[in-house]
Amino acid sequence: MTGDRIALAVHDHGGDGPPLLLLHGAGRTLADWAAVAPLLTPRHRVLAVDLRGHGLSPSGTWTLPRVIEDIEGVLEEYGLPGALPVGHSLGGMIAVRYALDHPEVTPGAANLDGYGWGRPDQYVGLDPAYVDERLVQVRKSATAGLPGGPLPVDGLQTLLAQQRALSGQLGVPYELLETALLRSVRHTPDGRLELRPRREHALEMLAAIDSLDLFALFARMDRPLLLGRALRPTPPVPGKEWFDDLMRAYGMGLARDLTALAAQRPHVRVVGIDGTHAMLLESPGAVAAAVLAFAAEALTDPASVPFRYALPEPEE
Repeated sequence: MTGDRIALAVHDHGGDGPPLLLLHGAGRTLADWAAVAPLLTPRHRVLAVDLRGHGLSPSGTWTLPRVIEDIEGVLEEYGLPGALPVGHSLGGMIAVRYALDHPEVTPGAANLDGYGWGRPDQYVGLDPAYVDERLVQVRKSATAGLPGGPLPVDGLQTLLAQQRALSGQLGVPYELLETALLRSVRHTPDGRLELRPRREHALEMLAAIDSLDLFALFARMDRPLLLGRALRPTPPVPGKEWFDDLMRAYGMGLARDLTALAAQRPHVRVVGIDGTHAMLLESPGAVAAAVLAFAAEALTDPASVPFRYALPEPEE
């Protein structure tokens, strides 16, 4: 580690061909790519990392500039400065920022369902003031749900039981969810267990996400940009029908705005992926197919590839 840069935990999946760097979402780890990465290695050299404060990577103050420096360190170490960053959720936002910060070597970026909470006007059919009120609730709930210290004695078993229930709900192999969870748990110096990232770093991370004007970043990209969007809604939240309505309205607004962006920016490719936000675990084949198609075009001759794709119309 030099300065504020952290030596990230890396899984080198191997493979031949142009390099890809896989970035996971907030509160997740590189284990999320376990089913996707093997589908990419026949055509690409593939690295996946745990972002700072996640998985097996050390913790540290969480800001986007520092995260970008961490990624620079990984690519320098492996001698792959021109890797194409491919990210899911938060990782997709970071992929775009990394590409913008490294225009001389980074051929483009792929963002898979990394759109944050968006702007109130993106919630089609809902009053912006109402959306603001609801998003305050959503953010408070997210903050309240962050880990606040060591897990209780039965905390790990409770979390594993939740993953088993989620496995049945999403149709995802339980082993994938279990592996991902266990990578996020570590022993404290006194021998107890805690869930990563730690609360103070998770709060910094959420603040960094909220600071991003993502569509402004997308519009600044002058190289190939893949924007993937989940076509299936998240499972309903019992007792929170208003949240389901909110997400349905946001999905419609995103589809509208992504389609408009692709029509205006010839280097942007927008694709729908058959899955919920948990697409890496649910639909690894569809994710890999989107990434491979994009990389084949973008890395062949980025200056000459006109991307004009649109999402299917969202269901009412």
